[in-house]
Amino acid sequence: MKKSPKKAATRPITKPTPAHRRDLAKLRLIVFDFDGVMTDNRVMVMQDGTEGVLCNRSDGLGIGMLRDAGLALLILSKEENPVVSARARKLKIECMQGIDDKLTALKALLAHRAIDAASVAYVGNDLNDLECMGHVGMPIAVADAYPQVIRIAQLTTTRPGGHGAVREVCDWILSARQ
Repeated sequence: MKKSPKKAATRPITKPTPAHRRDLAKLRLIVFDFDGVMTDNRVMVMQDGTEGVLCNRSDGLGIGMLRDAGLALLILSKEENPVVSARARKLKIECMQGIDDKLTALKALLAHRAIDAASVAYVGNDLNDLECMGHVGMPIAVADAYPQVIRIAQLTTTRPGGHGAVREVCDWILSARQ
């Protein structure tokens, strides 16, 4: 019996090509999921029930450089948690949280601001990011994203969420704009 050929595994693209760099340079808005992108997807639950997460300071510096370069930045999170708001305030970026239907919220925001989805990057890691990633011009996955997310991403970071993945994306964009 003849075996059918196996499909070649596609490897995530972790270094922007010249075409990616052109697209990265044209971005007007960068949207970040929070849990699993700005964090390592773990949560600390204190004995009083409050929650905490760990974020990477290098990611924060990269966000600041993008903000200083004039790019619009947004955290779009399904989770509603004061820790998300606190991090967004610290980074001085807009935050929409408690969003069950991320795609509808993203489409409404883009329409309100007259931003073409082709000029938007979305950085995600989980299944609830798939629709938004499929809608924007530059879908980006963090290294430890679910396989379905990595499959639709144009670029995948070499670093996992919460461990410098956001900074890697920021560096790609800043480098492409020079």
